[in-house]
Amino acid sequence: MKVADIMSKKVITIRSFATVAHAIKLMQDYGLTSLIVDRLDESDCYGIVTETDIIYKVAAKGVDPEEVRICEIMTKPCIVVNPDLSVKSVAQLFANTGIRRAPIIRDKLLGVVSTTDLLLRSNFAEKPSAVLLKTQIEQEIAEAHRICQERGFASEECSAAWDLVEDLQAEEAHQQTENLKKTAFDKYCEEHPEAKQIFRYDPWFCHWEEEEMSV
Repeated sequence: MKVADIMSKKVITIRSFATVAHAIKLMQDYGLTSLIVDRLDESDCYGIVTETDIIYKVAAKGVDPEEVRICEIMTKPCIVVNPDLSVKSVAQLFANTGIRRAPIIRDKLLGVVSTTDLLLRSNFAEKPSAVLLKTQIEQEIAEAHRICQERGFASEECSAAWDLVEDLQAEEAHQQTENLKKTAFDKYCEEHPEAKQIFRYDPWFCHWEEEEMSV
């Protein structure tokens, strides 16, 4: 599922020179917690102003919202999202940056995605990405075994098959924040030493013991 499938297409923008009071009125009228700050022109970038910005930077300081401009409290440039990104990638982006919403941009503003959209509109509960990834890895390992048996260890098809497996396992390790000490190909090399000899000089394949590296 792509972020374009779950984004909110109703986007309310505001100019950077508008007052915070005007922003509060828009949020109240449309039931929003953030507004996208429009670009000055096509060469400019988008910004964002959130309810947190208003509470922390205006209300908490007892400042009159009629006297504060959006440009004084907004975040610009803001983090933007490509509509083709997967829901999982956007969730990771939010987790890594601490943001809760981002505009969807492709040449122009298409929509906004928030943590609420990720929770209520995506299918991660029915189809957890970790489970799907684990299943895919198992399938690709079996396929790599088959290809190498049919085409031989020295074939490009065999090499490509294990490349894919290791890429998937690296992604799994990244998601689980774990160190990838031994890959499926390392284990395959243990079962088939002849494969180890063929790929021994390829840095993308087997991990060698220190004494082997010194030979």
